Amino acid sequence: MEWSDIRIFLAVARAGTLGGAARQLGQSHPTMGRRLRALEEAVGHTLFQRTSDGFVLTDEGAAVLVHAERIEEEALALERRLAGQEQQLEGLLRVSSSDWFGVHMLTPVFADFVRMHPRVTIELVTDARLFSLARREADVVFRIVPFDEPEVVQRKLMHIDYALYAARGLVHPRAGDGAGSALVTMDTAFADLPDVAWLKRLLPNAHVAFRSNNRDAQARSCAAGVGLAALPRPLGDSVHELVRVDLGEEPPGRDVWVGYHRDLRGLARLRALLDATFSRFA
Repeated sequence: MEWSDIRIFLAVARAGTLGGAARQLGQSHPTMGRRLRALEEAVGHTLFQRTSDGFVLTDEGAAVLVHAERIEEEALALERRLAGQEQQLEGLLRVSSSDWFGVHMLTPVFADFVRMHPRVTIELVTDARLFSLARREADVVFRIVPFDEPEVVQRKLMHIDYALYAARGLVHPRAGDGAGSALVTMDTAFADLPDVAWLKRLLPNAHVAFRSNNRDAQARSCAAGVGLAALPRPLGDSVHELVRVDLGEEPPGRDVWVGYHRDLRGLARLRALLDATFSRFA
């Protein structure tokens, strides 16, 4: 068996399809299929049942999965340990954050940083998915939920205030139950966020006109007059077409946490980037 084939096996097991696994690893569909067959020949078992809906682990595949994940854990631990010993301010840093925070808050910091350290490459991935630090899906993660993994070093970066916004010049409610008003809010997958619950509580009879998991899309929709939106103030205040709406109570704010794997504590470029980020928002 080869480690590269085990990585392909893990990717297929997690994605459920060859196409999804190929996109994750940046390899071609035929290559993935060929290497997966080679692994099955090496272990002497069929590891996946091929169905119309995708790849399903066989019993033998499920048994291999347990050991493959252990091998992956050790391989990634070795990568992290070696990476953590690098002292040069050069190389790649992969950063994950939400869309609006990455665009409006982090990008200006990162632009200044790479001008000062031109041999460092920052790869910013904005996604609602929580990236795994243990698997090195990201080196640094900024998010509004504290980390609960024991191997993650985390610090609170800042607190973000929120406000309710409306398009400039439009009539909007000052009080009441929201009857006759329209709302712009998060999609149903994020219905439990504090600002979504706040909108429902203060404006229970308002109807939802637009949903999106993208805060920039919410801000632009609100600015176009679609409805009221509870937005992070650094975003909402930056849109000239928006004005704040006072309902006598501000939406709940959120804390932003930054985390990285403890094995990367000695990585010079990571420490330098965190220092620059905390200096900007201190």
